[in-house]
Amino acid sequence: MDRMRADRLLSLLLLLQNRGRMTAPELAAELEVSVRTVYRDVEALSASGVPVYADRGPAGGYRLLDGYRTRLTGLTGDEADSLFLAGMPGPAAELGLGADLATAQLKLRAALPAELGERSRRIQERFHLDAPGWFRDAEPVPHLAAAAEAVWELRVLRVHYRRWRGEVRRELCPLGLILKGGIWYLVARVEDTVRSYRVSRILAAEVLEDVFERPAGFDLAAYWEESSRRLESSRFQGEAELLLSERGVKLVPMQFGAVGAEAVAAAGPPDDRGRRRVVLPVESLPVAVHDMLRLGTDAEVLGPPELRSAVACAVAELARRYGAPKDDTPGTPPNHDTPNGAGRTVHDPQETP
Repeated sequence: MDRMRADRLLSLLLLLQNRGRMTAPELAAELEVSVRTVYRDVEALSASGVPVYADRGPAGGYRLLDGYRTRLTGLTGDEADSLFLAGMPGPAAELGLGADLATAQLKLRAALPAELGERSRRIQERFHLDAPGWFRDAEPVPHLAAAAEAVWELRVLRVHYRRWRGEVRRELCPLGLILKGGIWYLVARVEDTVRSYRVSRILAAEVLEDVFERPAGFDLAAYWEESSRRLESSRFQGEAELLLSERGVKLVPMQFGAVGAEAVAAAGPPDDRGRRRVVLPVESLPVAVHDMLRLGTDAEVLGPPELRSAVACAVAELARRYGAPKDDTPGTPPNHDTPNGAGRTVHDPQETP
């Protein structure tokens, strides 16, 4: 019997043990096989001495003899690895561990006492982790499996990578994978430096036969925390003084998150027109101009002068492009009832150019 079928028979057995009576279509859906395959697998289990019974009628289905419990619940290496992704079935599937995770969960539940098994089932029914942010499609990561293989086996990974400033070819020593906000990053050593690479920007990848030695004491979580801290500290390069309308005061926390909320909380009192002065941390000048334009007419940039001038130039260019039609018919005013849902401009903690 090949391993694939053996694994499927074990999964079928564990499903009946964990859930009780199940119909052939239900088993086929869980195992992703045909109903006819389920019939053959049930016959194989019965022939091997497993007490599987078929109940006829509308409420019928397959079930195990009352009190029967298998002890074949030992986890394989891949199944044990997959348990660390138990709350993230999507990422587990991207790493090629989806089937291993499902089997590992079945085995774990089968080994638990009935009461704890029922508690685990309720938790799985009532809590779900959805890692990616809103309004963002999952990035294609065709080379994630190759990166994961290199990480597992400590093999050198040759990549063709797209940076902001051009494409490069490098040989990496992969140390780990990070899933941040639905985006995969590969942490790898290049010569004597550890850097982060966005997996979706890997244009080609080849796992080489060369192996490498993992740095002694390297802590992936600690590296990522420190890297993220450095990114945050270097992200803001100045401050913008804004005059916000009442609606702008509400928009800034929505558009800029915690930084915007803190800026609004420290704002001065409203003037006679309900406008408030806010000092908002900003990134580089091009990014800051983009951010100010997103606030539209609900914000006026008071300073610094170079930012105000850059925004004025951008607005003038937009006015030139979207000027009134030649017949001078006024355009339809924009609808300001719904804030712009576009995502923030984010600098990735990727390789330093």
